[in-house]
Amino acid sequence: MDLSLRTETFGQDRRDWLGSAHGTDAPVGATLDVSKFTSGTHYPQGFIKSGIPLGKVTASGKYGPYDDAASDGRQTCVGFLFTDVNVVSSRGVASTTVIGSMITHCVIREAKLPVALDAAGKTDLGARVSYV
Repeated sequence: MDLSLRTETFGQDRRDWLGSAHGTDAPVGATLDVSKFTSGTHYPQGFIKSGIPLGKVTASGKYGPYDDAASDGRQTCVGFLFTDVNVVSSRGVASTTVIGSMITHCVIREAKLPVALDAAGKTDLGARVSYV
């Protein structure tokens, strides 16, 4: 029996990057390939932040961070991570695959995104996403 004192920290998912509730009623499941994310950029606190633009890896069908310079499918932006996703266990070990949710039709406050979205990514999303 382990009676040692443990501390857990809980945070609030920040979604100030959303410009309205439009589209948030229909998120889709997204399996994330954690190896495609960079710990210092995408999950420095142990979780991938909501609002990260996503691309779909062609070979695996999993999602990673959108990168216009990629050649594995992630060069096409398909949506945004809707909720924060924990990728580091309580033992400090990063998972290889995690399940999240993605929105593909929404209004975005571009200045509030956790990472910048380039013009090519906006073109990929087309009229499904509006920017304010």
